[in-house]
Amino acid sequence: MDRVEIEISRLPGAEDIPLPRYMSDGASGMDLCAAVESPTVVEPGRIGLVPTGLTIAVPEGFEAQVRSRSGLALRCGVFVLNSPGTIDSDYRGEVRVILANLGSEPFRIERGDRIAQLVVARVSRVEWAEAEVLATTDRQAGGFGHTGGHSGGGGGSGGDGAGH
Repeated sequence: MDRVEIEISRLPGAEDIPLPRYMSDGASGMDLCAAVESPTVVEPGRIGLVPTGLTIAVPEGFEAQVRSRSGLALRCGVFVLNSPGTIDSDYRGEVRVILANLGSEPFRIERGDRIAQLVVARVSRVEWAEAEVLATTDRQAGGFGHTGGHSGGGGGSGGDGAGH
C-alpha cells in the first residue's frame, strides 16, 4: 500500500477538531469533521458550506477528494454536492465541505460531527493528441443506459454522451 505524507494545519480556534483519520484498516477515506462555531442547520432542499478548520498541502501529483459519507446520504439525504470535490496541490485555503440536504428533515451539524470523507489519489497530467478519427469500439457512442441492466425493464435509449 502506498503511503504519502501530507502537511496539515489546524486554523486558530480549531485545535479541538480531530484530524482526518481512517475509521478502519481497509478504509480508503478519512473522516472530515465540522468546525462550526455553534450548531448549524441545513434545511431540506438547501445547501450549506461547512468549515473543517483545516488546511492541507497536497503534494504535486496528488489530489484530495471530498466525498459524501454513505450513512448520511442514506439516512438523512445529505451529501457532498460537488462530490467528489477536488483539493488541488496548489490550494492552501481552508478545507470546506458543500453539503446538500435532499432529505425531508432539517440536518443539524454540531462541532466535531463527521460530515464527509477525504480520499487522497494520484493525478495524471494529460497531453492531448488530436486525431481526425478515433479508434472504434464495440460501444461507440452508446451511453447513459445503453447496456440496460436496470431490473425495471428494457435497455437504454443509446445516447450521445451528453445525456440526450
